[in-house]
This record gives sequence, structure tokens and C-alpha cells, in this order.
Amino acid sequence: MEEKVFPKNQEEVILPSKLQSKFQKFIQWLLVGIKFILGVFLLPFVYSSTAVFLKQISTLENSLKVGFLSGIAFFLIIYLFVWEPAIIYKKGQRFVQIIFGFFSPLVKVAPYLLPIYTIFLFLFYFLSFFIFNPRHILDTFMFLFGLSISLHLVFSAKSLKSKSSDYLKANYIFAFCFIWLVNIIILSFGFNLILKDYSFVNFFNQTFKIGVDIFSSIFKQLFYN
Repeated sequence: MEEKVFPKNQEEVILPSKLQSKFQKFIQWLLVGIKFILGVFLLPFVYSSTAVFLKQISTLENSLKVGFLSGIAFFLIIYLFVWEPAIIYKKGQRFVQIIFGFFSPLVKVAPYLLPIYTIFLFLFYFLSFFIFNPRHILDTFMFLFGLSISLHLVFSAKSLKSKSSDYLKANYIFAFCFIWLVNIIILSFGFNLILKDYSFVNFFNQTFKIGVDIFSSIFKQLFYN
């Protein structure tokens, strides 16, 4: 019969377990700190991209501008006072998961990152040229663009916030800032293709310039005053 070997001291078992637990907590807090810093780093670009985007929207024809803003307002009124269309958002997420099912990391990220209904609307707009000239109803498409992008951003924010458990909300701040930037870039690129008065190059250059200027101002305030 084999002789059983017992640890001489319980500390031989407990100590490595405690060290491992402390190391895991340290790594978790380190990641939280890094995400928080990255989230704060993205905030100036969230501001600059939004400001430049709205400035370019303001230069569009009145019907197009009103159509887009009306789509946003319509969604917010429905969401706040009538009904939360979460099922529509979840069906869109599910579709994205099916599309990227071949690559596991994208299955988790893409549903939050890609405004699938907005992308479908752009594709439908381009395909419509084979049937009729969709420019006659461009204001309707602008309304749908505003509605669909609002739906995606609002429910992505709500979903991410419910999953963020860290005290600093670092995961939420970083993830939503990144999602906001990706979505506004996608929207700007699409508008550049269908609107003659919208420039993606100008949007990108101005966004970067204003973001850098904000960092420069903060740096001067902190270290040169």
C-alpha cells in the first residue's frame, strides 16, 4: 500500500493559493487602470469627432439635415416615452454574430462595434440605383440613418453599462468611447459616398487636429503654468 504524503503545514497549500489570488487581482486592477487611461485618452477625440460631424451636418441641405436629426429625435421619443425596442437591437446583434461566427473574438466585439442596420441602409441605398434613383428620397434615408445609429449607440451603451462591474467603470468608458468613434467614422464614410457636401477627409483631418489641440492645451496647462 502506498504511503500518503500530507503537507507538514497548511501554509504550504494556502500560501501559494493566496499569492495566486493576489496576483490575479493585481492583474485585474492593472487592466482596469490601463482601460481607464485609454478611455480618458479617447475622450478628446470623441468630442472633436462629434463637433466636426455636427458642423458638417449643419452645412447640408435643410431637408437632409432635418431628416437626420428628426430620425434621432424620433428614436429618443419612442425610447424614452413609448417603448424600448431592445428586441430589434438584439436581432441585429444576433445577425452580426452569425456573420462573424468563423472568428470567435469578433463574435464578442462586432455586435457592439458595428451599426448593422445603418450599414444595411447604406448597402440598400447603393443597390437601389439598379431599380430607381434613391436621391429623390434621400431625406427619408437620412431619417433612417439617424434612427438606426441612435438605436445602436443607445442600446450598446446600455448593454455595456450593465456588464461593467469595476468601480471606475473603466471597461464602459473605454469600450463606449471606442464604439462611438468607430460608429461616427462609419457614418461619416457613408455620408461621404452619398452626399456631395460631406467630406470624410475634412472630417478626419479636423477631428485629429482638434483632438491633438486639446491634448496640447491640457499639457501646457499642467506643465507650463
